[in-house]
Amino acid sequence: MAASVSGPTVIRRYAPADETAAMDVWSRAGRAAHPFVPGEGEGERARKMREIYLVHAENWVADADGRVVALLGLLGAEIGGLFVAPEAQGTGVGRRLVEHAAALHGSLALDVYEKNTGARSFYARMGFVEESRRVDEEYDEVMLRLIRPAPADLA
Repeated sequence: MAASVSGPTVIRRYAPADETAAMDVWSRAGRAAHPFVPGEGEGERARKMREIYLVHAENWVADADGRVVALLGLLGAEIGGLFVAPEAQGTGVGRRLVEHAAALHGSLALDVYEKNTGARSFYARMGFVEESRRVDEEYDEVMLRLIRPAPADLA
């Protein structure tokens, strides 16, 4: 069982040496958030994560006490994924990663499964609002498109 986050947390760019830890966080957080997605956190989805998303996205990690506890993948101003280790959820690391992305890109957008109520609540607290809905054809699940305007856009 992993320990909870206790020391200072640093937001830093993902490095290839983080792959094993980032994949572990992704797998555990993904399975917890998406129990309705067959094979979540393993198999072909893990291969794509390792070979495509960790290589081509702009990835950031939250590092607590020398270990990766969260991963944020950006595709420009779009959050491709935010994964927080279950033991680190509720500690503010997800919030810090989203604020980091906003500082880099201003307005943000993302897609989230309608059934992922924990993430939807988190994103609502972070100021995201629903823009549209679509059906994810691969899993026949409703996806919500959420947007968060840049702070200057709110004035």
